[in-house]
Order: sequence, then C-alpha cells, then structure tokens
Amino acid sequence: MIEAKKTISNKPKIRIQFGSGYKFVEETVSTNRLHTVCEEARCPNIYECWERGTATIMILGDICTRACGFCSVKTGLPKELDEMEPVRTAMAVKKMALKHVVITSVDRDDLKGDYGAKIWAETILQIKKYVPKCTVEVLTPDFKGYHPALNIVFNAKPDIFSHNIECIERISRKVRAQAIWKRSLDVLEQSVNYGLRTKTGMMVGLGESKDEVIDVMKEIADLGVQIFTIGQYLQPTKDHLAVERYVSDEEFQFYKKRGLELGFKVVESGALVRSSYHADEQARLVSDKI
Repeated sequence: MIEAKKTISNKPKIRIQFGSGYKFVEETVSTNRLHTVCEEARCPNIYECWERGTATIMILGDICTRACGFCSVKTGLPKELDEMEPVRTAMAVKKMALKHVVITSVDRDDLKGDYGAKIWAETILQIKKYVPKCTVEVLTPDFKGYHPALNIVFNAKPDIFSHNIECIERISRKVRAQAIWKRSLDVLEQSVNYGLRTKTGMMVGLGESKDEVIDVMKEIADLGVQIFTIGQYLQPTKDHLAVERYVSDEEFQFYKKRGLELGFKVVESGALVRSSYHADEQARLVSDKI
C-alpha cells in the first residue's frame, strides 16, 4: 500500500508495500506482453493501484514520438504495429475481472494515416466483446487534431473519453513542445459535442499561478467536460523539468471546491493524483453502468 507523507516543503513521500494484488497485476501484464503507463511513466501510485487490482494499460508500444519535458516514457522511432495487441489487452482485462479499465497510449505521430486510431478503436471493441460488463475509459493523445482519427475512436463508444490539457497555456510550449494547447481544447470539445462523457487533467508546480489554474478550470468546465483531475508535478529524472514548487493540501482542496462550483461533476485534486487515479470511483459518479 501507499501512504503519502508530507515534509515541511510539502513534497509527497511514498511508502512502498507489495501484496498479492500487486503481484497478480504484474503477472497478468507480463504474461500478455502488455505495457502500462504505471511503469513507463513512473507513476507514484503504482503500488496502491496494482494492489487494488487496477492498472492503466498502454497500447501502441512503449516508444513515443514526442519528448515532453515532464514525461519519462521512452522517446524514439516506434516499432511496427502489433495487430494482436487489442485482443491481448481484452484477455488481460478479462483475467483481472475488471469492472472499469483505463487504456492509454504513446503518441504515434509516425502513423500518418490515422495516428493509431484504428488500434485504439479495435481495443475498445475487443474489450466490449470479451468483457461486456467492463466500462472502458480511454486517455488518448491528440491525434494531431485530425478529426477523422478522433471520430474513429469516438465511434467505438468508450464510456469515458479523456485527453489531458496537462498545464496552463502560458507554459505549455515548455512542458510539451510538440503539442498545441488550443488543439487539446479542441479535442475535448469534439468529445463533448459527440456526446461522450469527457475528462481531462493537469499538473501544478510547473510555474503557474493560482489564478491561472482557476482560469483553465473555468475554460474547460465551460466546454462541458465532466471530470477534472489535478495533481502535483514530480520530476521523474534529473533530465526532466524541475519542480517549481510543491503545492499545499489546502490549495488542492481549494481547487476541488472551486472546480465543483464551476460545474464539474467530479474533481480529483491532491498531490499524488494522476489521470487514472481512482478512475473507477470517478466513473461511478458519472455513469449508471458501473
């Protein structure tokens, strides 16, 4: 299990404990030759989530075509597509008997036709086929803002569509040089307009002000996004962006209160909160299927 401890500087500390749940998820992921963002992105919640029997599965390989300043996923030239990955993913979800699963992926800007959208859609469909009672949440890249690619994913009818805004607009170019902040807003707007339950998240501690965070929350709430997550940025290695400050628990609670006032149905706010942290619990609050 994980327990977050705070120092005077508010930097979260993680206590690690392995259990049978963790070992079961680890074995299932390994046996099905899958990747997880929990491992690749060095998520601080991996021990807690895996012990609970949940994991965020990462499709389309483990090599990303982008090199964002906050992310520890490998960057380079990805390998060829694995056409059987959607089926193996569904089999892993079935073995773990999940009621809710989160699927994410690396960016595949090298796949000029659809940026990997067809594999995304097939993964959703295979999970729905083999585990029909499991709700599917997708945390997607921006697909270069290409609407036909987005529609391929939308048409597979994920129960929750998520795409992260990541940070405030002013520092976006520094945080993720190959992304466009307004393009991410458009992705979220397209999802809402399609009629999907929509979710996004951001990090703090990268140089933003409190007012700037609230402005972002308001802009996103106005789009009709239902779920918003906000967590502390933690530097994964010395080669990544440095932490500008550690946000207090009181400030995180302020963001949660303000976000609910702005109209979000769910706001998950805290130092160790990440996009898929307690995603199953969030889904229950916006869906009558779980």
